Amino acid sequence: MSIAPRNESDVAEVIGSAVSHEGPEIVQPAGWADPHGYSNGAIATGRVVTVAGQVGWNPANRAFESADFVGQTRQALHNIVDVLLAAGARPSDLVRLTWYIVDRADYVTARREIGAAYKEIIGNHYPPMTLVLVSGLLEEEARVEIEATAVIPEHAV
Repeated sequence: MSIAPRNESDVAEVIGSAVSHEGPEIVQPAGWADPHGYSNGAIATGRVVTVAGQVGWNPANRAFESADFVGQTRQALHNIVDVLLAAGARPSDLVRLTWYIVDRADYVTARREIGAAYKEIIGNHYPPMTLVLVSGLLEEEARVEIEATAVIPEHAV
């Protein structure tokens, strides 16, 4: 199981609350419909943190503790937060997420649960995101893989 904090106050305890992390500036072109669960663009300056694609396994032993799409998504998000924290970043520093999924129906059917897990783990921060349907992932048991990019703000560096 992941040790990632479950909310922003827990994150502050882990990496220190003396540093202000306001996150990236969200970009929304005039006249475009409001996106739901993502943003169309973001502007940030600072240290870039890249996170390799994270699957829904326990990173300590590389064992999948869930075959369920939502369970794997939850674990992948926790894994991303763990890497961010190790780099001195927090979920609100995310500027991009790319999701690779093997079954569109799994995603569509579980949207509400995925959204709830996302809010619980990442919070109310919705960076630009891309969802890519793939025929398979390297780890055969994996249902989802998520890669992330974050920028630690210049004033926090």
